[in-house]
Amino acid sequence: MEGLVSSGINTIRVFGVTKHQSRFLHSSMLHLRSNRVCGTGIGVEEKKKRKQCFVMAASVGGSKVGHFENTLPSKEVLELWRKGDAVCFDVDSTVCLDEGIDELAEFCGAGKAVAEWTARAMGGSVPFEEALAARLSLFNPSWSQLQNFLQQKPPRISPGIEELVQKLKANGIDVYLVSGGFRQMIIPVASILGIPEQNIFANNLLFKSSGEFLGFDEKEPTSRSGGKAVAVQQIKKTRGFKTLTMVGDGRF
Repeated sequence: MEGLVSSGINTIRVFGVTKHQSRFLHSSMLHLRSNRVCGTGIGVEEKKKRKQCFVMAASVGGSKVGHFENTLPSKEVLELWRKGDAVCFDVDSTVCLDEGIDELAEFCGAGKAVAEWTARAMGGSVPFEEALAARLSLFNPSWSQLQNFLQQKPPRISPGIEELVQKLKANGIDVYLVSGGFRQMIIPVASILGIPEQNIFANNLLFKSSGEFLGFDEKEPTSRSGGKAVAVQQIKKTRGFKTLTMVGDGRF
């Protein structure tokens, strides 16, 4: 989030909620007026630990930060949705219920060790790129393991997200997936949601011709701390959006 603020993007922090609540409120919270999104509510369930969900609107200039502890969207947040040209969603623990790298590591037999590193990375005590490399080195997934994982473990989509994305698209609002996770694991998510692959900004796992794990593409902005903010800025600049909304669980 700090990266977006320092880039001159207005950010609005929305509520954190308690367990058993859906990440995305029921479709009755979505009201469409004049072919634009008039309102939505977003929440986060508590799984392994309490998290918060954020909605951030990227517009020209400004750095004011508002803080709202509501379970219903404020008028200011609704206004941001009305004016938004596009919406970027984080994927892990937002669009999907799980942390992708933790699930892949669990499948490969290194779940506990990798989950501990994930917690450190999300806490900000370790640079993201360092934590990403360390986690992958604990299990070095092969191409065949990744393919088996994708076949046996389809993505668990958060309740309400499919409906929300459909309504956004129906009202002419472009939708993007911006994640510190892996493109190979996000493509199936995008397919479910009807989001084109070119709207995915994420890391890319690299493999040798033999299928042996090689590493990850360090040129991707999302492979570094603050990379999501860089990706959002790139989307905003190259696509010419005036106002862009970012939705995620707090690490940008």
